[in-house]
Amino acid sequence: MGTSMATETWVVFQRAMRQLLRNPVWVFFGLTQPILYLVLFGPLLKNVTGGGLGGNASWAIFVPGLLLQLVVFTGGFSGFGIIQELREGVVERQRVTPATRTALILGRSLCQTITIGVQSVLLVVVAVPFGLDASFWGVTLAVLVVMVLTLGIASASFAAGLILKDEDSFAPMIQGVTLPLLLLSGVFLPMALAPSWLQNLSKVNPLTHSLDALRSLFRGTLTSSDVAWGTGASLVLAGLLLWWGSRAFARSSA
Repeated sequence: MGTSMATETWVVFQRAMRQLLRNPVWVFFGLTQPILYLVLFGPLLKNVTGGGLGGNASWAIFVPGLLLQLVVFTGGFSGFGIIQELREGVVERQRVTPATRTALILGRSLCQTITIGVQSVLLVVVAVPFGLDASFWGVTLAVLVVMVLTLGIASASFAAGLILKDEDSFAPMIQGVTLPLLLLSGVFLPMALAPSWLQNLSKVNPLTHSLDALRSLFRGTLTSSDVAWGTGASLVLAGLLLWWGSRAFARSSA
């Protein structure tokens, strides 16, 4: 059964990747926004002090935030693709195959995971000439955490797309969920600069802990408590979203 599902997932992944490579415009524009923030906003932080900011140290704070933004926005809006497939009848044709519903959503999510993993590496490479000086192994582990988060967020997004079945409903729903979570995580500036009530509110946001882990990994403190808590939070969040996405996908296929 495990081998069968792995094969089914691989087939769905290959199809999704071929579709993406035929029209890579979404990959390009998904990476353009973080790079614009990097180029046009990042240098302003070099003269800001507090919360670990100041000089080139600012890049180890800012770049992990851009990685999280890339995950949440790109992964969160993955569901647009399945809405189009639903309209074209692709999903219905796949539903009548013996493939498990988990494989159908997992294969698509893995495609997004690999794509965002590659985009994350490119973003880090672009940041190096600006002054980013990060731990190699820390960045490697950070990219893996990013990919884990992407797997869960993309799965939930595909399920939401199947449930809503309409771009006009899907876009505001995703925007309404992702934007507050990103802002509360301290994606642009550390939450240490926020008032106490906002800091306390951010602690219930799992993405806050994920981002703390990414920043610690970039600084090279691989064994810090932030890394342990943030990695654990990322794994739990991804697991829950993947479970919910698979369950919602199966129910919508019933």
